[in-house]
Parts: sequence; structure tokens; C-alpha cells
Amino acid sequence: MKILRYGSSILLFLSIVSFSTKEERKVYESFRKLDSCEFEGKKLYGRIQFVEYASQADIKVKIVNSFPDLKVKFVESFADDCGEWQIVESSGDLKVYITESFPDIKIQPVSSFPGLTN
Repeated sequence: MKILRYGSSILLFLSIVSFSTKEERKVYESFRKLDSCEFEGKKLYGRIQFVEYASQADIKVKIVNSFPDLKVKFVESFADDCGEWQIVESSGDLKVYITESFPDIKIQPVSSFPGLTN
């Protein structure tokens, strides 16, 4: 953090944050909004496999009715756009665990206009 003194007031400028460990970066990423249709390098569309245990998952999601990070439309095929999920039993592009506490992102099921909400 850099401090620039200008007269009697103090202006704070944050320098570019550098992370020393992967864990610190993961904590930072979990607090910021999604700015692309990816989470930790995994795309948030395509073939989705729900898993029983959080340790098996690529991402943990909470299903909400309002203020989601991502609106999700469940489709039968061609899940090619952001927020379109085709549910599969195995070999999914993304493994998802549903949780009520400490989710990576919040999703809201919709019938139209899927995608990022921010």
C-alpha cells in the first residue's frame, strides 16, 4: 500500500496486489465477482456433472432465488453459451457440488437469458 501525502489530506493508493501463494490468490478470487464465464480456468457452461462430495467438485454452488452470480438455463443439448448447462451422469466438463454454506458462486435457474449478472 502506498501513501501519498498531499497537503493536510492523505490519499491512499493501492498498488497492484501480488500473491505469494496459490491459496492467497484463491481467497482473493472467491471474494470478487465473476468477470468472465469461467471460474479458476473452468468454463461455466457445457456438460455439467453433479457430484456427492465437495472434494470431487471443481466448483461449489449455492442455488438462490435472487442476486446470483450466474443465471443458469438447463438444456438438453448444445450447451455452448455462458450459463447453459447440460446435465450428464459422467465425463462432465465441470463437476459441481451443491452446498448451502461457503459456495464459490451463487446460481439461479432460469428459463431464458442465462449468463453473468454483474
